[in-house]
Amino acid sequence: MAKKQFKAESKRLLDLMINSIYTHKEIFLRELISNASDAIDKLYYRALTENNTGLNRDDFAILLEVNKDERTLTVSDNGAGMTKEELESNLGTIAKSGSLAFKKENETKEDIDIIGQFGVGFYSAFMVAQKVTVISRAFGGDQAWKWESEGADGYSISECEKSGTGTDIILHIKENTEDENYDEFLEEYRLRGLIKRYSDYIRYPIRMMVEKSRPKEKAEDAPEDAPTEYESYRELETLNSMVPIWKKNKSEISDEDYNSFYKEKFFDFADPAKVIHTSVEGVVTYNALLFIPSKAPFNYYTKDFEKGLQLYSSGVMIMDKCADLLPDHFSFVRGLVDSQDLSLNISREMLQHDRQLKAIASRLEKKIKGELLTMLNTEREKYEEFFKNFGLQLKYGLYDGYGRNKEMLEDLVLYYSSSEKKMVTLSEYVSRMKTEQKFIYYACGDSVERIDKLPQIELLKDKGYEVLYLTDDIDEFALQMMREYKEKEFKSAASGDLDLEETKEEKEKIEKKTEENKDLLTFMKESLGDKVSEVRLSQRLKTHPVCLTSGEGLSLEMEKVLNSMPVDQKIKAQKVLEINADHAILEALKEAYGADEKDRVKEYAELLYNQALLIEGFPVEDPVSFSNAICSLMTK
Repeated sequence: MAKKQFKAESKRLLDLMINSIYTHKEIFLRELISNASDAIDKLYYRALTENNTGLNRDDFAILLEVNKDERTLTVSDNGAGMTKEELESNLGTIAKSGSLAFKKENETKEDIDIIGQFGVGFYSAFMVAQKVTVISRAFGGDQAWKWESEGADGYSISECEKSGTGTDIILHIKENTEDENYDEFLEEYRLRGLIKRYSDYIRYPIRMMVEKSRPKEKAEDAPEDAPTEYESYRELETLNSMVPIWKKNKSEISDEDYNSFYKEKFFDFADPAKVIHTSVEGVVTYNALLFIPSKAPFNYYTKDFEKGLQLYSSGVMIMDKCADLLPDHFSFVRGLVDSQDLSLNISREMLQHDRQLKAIASRLEKKIKGELLTMLNTEREKYEEFFKNFGLQLKYGLYDGYGRNKEMLEDLVLYYSSSEKKMVTLSEYVSRMKTEQKFIYYACGDSVERIDKLPQIELLKDKGYEVLYLTDDIDEFALQMMREYKEKEFKSAASGDLDLEETKEEKEKIEKKTEENKDLLTFMKESLGDKVSEVRLSQRLKTHPVCLTSGEGLSLEMEKVLNSMPVDQKIKAQKVLEINADHAILEALKEAYGADEKDRVKEYAELLYNQALLIEGFPVEDPVSFSNAICSLMTK
């Protein structure tokens, strides 16, 4: 029989398809099963159009058959089949899609959901097969035809026998090479896994004869404790689920159904904290089933973590982790999206362009935020547990992109409140602000307990102002990016000016004491050199003798965080040493300075500065000198 050449393409083009278009060889089975599903769809819709009641959807199936001795894998369907002309047209011309043509002819009819569009999926078979044989008989036809090819050299078409309508695709699997193991595609467990991964939700049953075992019947005279013997047998088994859980009505799905699906699909041992099941129709139509885990994965806050949702097109999995569907601040969400509106590229492994994807991602982002707000407002304890796991990611989202996600995230973050003694939202804080209060005050530290003892917040607490305690490194950076919330600016308790309303008497008192001790304060500043930008009498300290505050620009907390990073260059905030104007320590300083004991004043200045460093969580710059100074003071 004369071999025909592929009509429009060269050996180089087919080589490109086989070796470059598809990333993974295993994709071939997804493509062949999708084609089989399309063929059944065509016949089923034809039956509906022609009112052929002799055809029932339940009669359709896709069959896999393995012959290890012959090294063949056969994918069969009882769909529309192909005539000789259709074999010539669909398989003889690379990239000619019969599915796409059928879809265009029937695009005005409802419920037509043909998967194949490009006509190259069939040729993925050559990635694993040295020869491909197609036996097909068209519905209503008497003659079957065989198409056969070993690749780019061409193909042949001849008459053959086939008992029923449909198509058998027989792959003659390649021999193993040093680099490739083709035997795996003849193994039942491997084929089962590929179907579960890529084709679990094809609407027709995918069946395969599988090896099973059962106990043999014991002989009547066998002793009761005789070991049980087993025999092998083969059984036709359906390998796919067919109906995706996300396309069922919510009323049909129990919490246990959702939980079981999540744990099996995403390999988690715990039930999800939240299930988001949504279906959208419009400019872009899709179904989404999303889960918020109850615990963060062990690698979540590492560079190894890979975000993304599973992406399906009409029930066929296209991508295991589509990162573009989730913003980074919601990267903890797991789940999937299924849409028939996606424009896929020629290999169906990537999106051809991202307009639809962006539309879906935008809607999902809003949906996730809405569900989190609902949890916050109706299940506060549950939300706070969620925030322990993933709140840090929300804060990074606020910081990322110079605050562009502010509107999306600002109502979702929680901080510990000095007055409420629990986690609160920014909205709750603002609702309790005093009439005269201009700012949202915050203080930073390693822990709530440590912040609660900071000298800098003493005056704020004394005046009854609520202070937010920031314990994560990212916290202050995030607030600085936000700048304000509901027109109330953020202000650090360690900033140089708290901008509190003061009485005339209070102002005059501190101005008078500052003027009286002007020379002392100047001398202390000179003694400390560039360690501080200023030494001044404090308006914020009540019982504490000393504290550090920051000048313009970089805060004290930011200095600590940035200098903890593995970079050579160290940065410094402008540090201001504040002395309690009503504390006995000021009298001691005045006494020493008045007695012209300048060395003692210098020693006191160093001690006070180092004390302030320790209170703020900074390391003492010279711990030996600090220790000696304390001992010297104790022995005087």
